[in-house]
Amino acid sequence: MKALSQEQVASYHHNGFLFPIPALTPGEIATCLAGLERLETELGSAVADADVKWRSHAYAHSPWFNTLIRHPKILDAVEDVIGPNILVWTSTFFIKEPHSPTFAAWHQDGAYFGLDPHEQVCAWVALTDASREAGCMEQLSSRGAPRELHHEPLGLANSINRAGQTIMEPFDETNPVAMALPAGSISLHHEFAVHRSAPNNASHRRVGIGLNYIPTHVRVDSPVRLCAMLVRGEDTYGHFDLIERPSAERDAAALAIHQRVSDRYRANYKIQVARHVQRHATAGAQG
Repeated sequence: MKALSQEQVASYHHNGFLFPIPALTPGEIATCLAGLERLETELGSAVADADVKWRSHAYAHSPWFNTLIRHPKILDAVEDVIGPNILVWTSTFFIKEPHSPTFAAWHQDGAYFGLDPHEQVCAWVALTDASREAGCMEQLSSRGAPRELHHEPLGLANSINRAGQTIMEPFDETNPVAMALPAGSISLHHEFAVHRSAPNNASHRRVGIGLNYIPTHVRVDSPVRLCAMLVRGEDTYGHFDLIERPSAERDAAALAIHQRVSDRYRANYKIQVARHVQRHATAGAQG
C-alpha cells in the first residue's frame, strides 16, 4: 500500500467509495483555481455554460491540469485500488454556483462508458469545500457486488450531468452516505457506485473535478478508438491512442489534440447510450 491502509482498500472494494483522502496543499489548490479562472476568462463564461467539450479532458490542453492528474498523492491512492499501470481516459469539471439548483439524480458513472472490465475509479477532487450544504455527493454502498443498473438519459433541467442520466429500476435508496470533502481532499468511487448530489445551498462556488483512472488492461468495447494519457507505469496493451502532455496552455497543438479526444469520446458516448438502452430493453423483454 502506498497511500491507503488495507482496511481502506477493503472498504473501497466493499462499498464502492472511499473518503476523505488529503491530497492538495493550499498553494496547489490556488494554482488549480487560477487555471480554471484563466479558462473561463478565455471562454467568456463559466465552463458549464460553454460548449460541452470544455467540461472534459482539460489535461489535453492545460499543463496545470496535467500536473493535477499526476499528483503523487492522488496516484498513490488510485494505485492502491487498481494497480501500478494507470491511464486517464477522461475528466470532468463538476461546478455548482452559489445558491444554484444544479443537482445530480441517482446514477452510475459507468452506465454509458463501455469499459471492459469494469474497474474505473474516479478520483473526485474538491477545489472548494464540498459540504452537505454545498451539494456534496451522496453514495450508496454496493455491498461488495457492484452491477450496472438501468438508466435513461432524461435531459433533466439543472442536471450537472448533461445527459441527465437517471436510474430507472427499483433499488435500495436507504442509508446514503454524504461524502463531504474539505477543499484539497479527494474521494474515490467505482464506476458502478450509485450516487447523487443535491443543489448548492451554500454561499460559495462548489468546484470539483472528476479524474477518471483505469488500469491499462481495461479497454472500451466500441468501434471508436479512444484516446488516453499514461500517468503511471507502462502500457503494454495498446487499447487507446496515447496522447502526450501539452507543452503550453491551449496553444494550437494542444487545442487540436483536445478536439480529437473530445470528438472520439462523444462519438463513443452516443454509441454506449444506445447500447445501454437496447441491452436493458432486451433484458426487460426476457425477464
